[in-house]
Amino acid sequence: MQGSANLNIMMKTARKAGRSLTKDFREVENLQSSSKAAGDFVTRADLTAEKIIRDELLGARPTYGFLGEEGGETAGEDPTRRWIVDPLDGTSNFLHGLPHWAVSIALEHKGKIVSAVVFDPAKDEMFFAEKGGGAWMNDTRIRVSDRRSMNEALFATGVPFGTRRGLPETLRDMARLMPVCAGVRRWGAAALDLSYLAAGRYDGYWERYVNIWDVAAGLLIAREAGALVEAMEPDADPLEDGSVLCANEQIFNQFSKVLRG
Repeated sequence: MQGSANLNIMMKTARKAGRSLTKDFREVENLQSSSKAAGDFVTRADLTAEKIIRDELLGARPTYGFLGEEGGETAGEDPTRRWIVDPLDGTSNFLHGLPHWAVSIALEHKGKIVSAVVFDPAKDEMFFAEKGGGAWMNDTRIRVSDRRSMNEALFATGVPFGTRRGLPETLRDMARLMPVCAGVRRWGAAALDLSYLAAGRYDGYWERYVNIWDVAAGLLIAREAGALVEAMEPDADPLEDGSVLCANEQIFNQFSKVLRG
């Protein structure tokens, strides 16, 4: 796919940040004897990756705004365009030496996501999309699965941990869903969950409390691959509401009925 200039900048930036994170990832195993040292190291790796992304994107498009998980929001001279970035989606996986994490970059224009990149350096998989241009993984066009039966469908979600809100609701969701499906996965990286859904690896994804930088890029990729996307409340905007319900068209109504009661 021949992408726009903005998409090419995003992909180049994601690869540069991915190289930095991959180098740091190789050092994580040496730090496992001290959880505090490992946590501090990953925090530094995360901040370094976000700085790389910020410098590259704003260097190329200095008038755009920037919203990053680590550094917060910087308003741009152009109020209609904003980068939305998660430099390390799957931080806990990274910290524990699990090779399932990604760099997530989205471009917002007038409140809508128009370009998206999710890069998984460990597997060298670059998921990307532009509004109206379909979804891709490396050089291959991707589509959501064609499964029609809930008992054959595999779903993904995020399960709150620590003091994060939403655990009772998520456990209730799983209690309703698991008896009628082929399984639920919790892999700890929302951007990759949505990209996997776009590639047909999952059939649906939901999460009740999620940040915009976790899902902004993944939602466009999923939509461009043919997924239906709503908030848990049907009339709400997922990016504003902070909740996501996403599946292929064939099972969306069944899936949403189970979770919404």
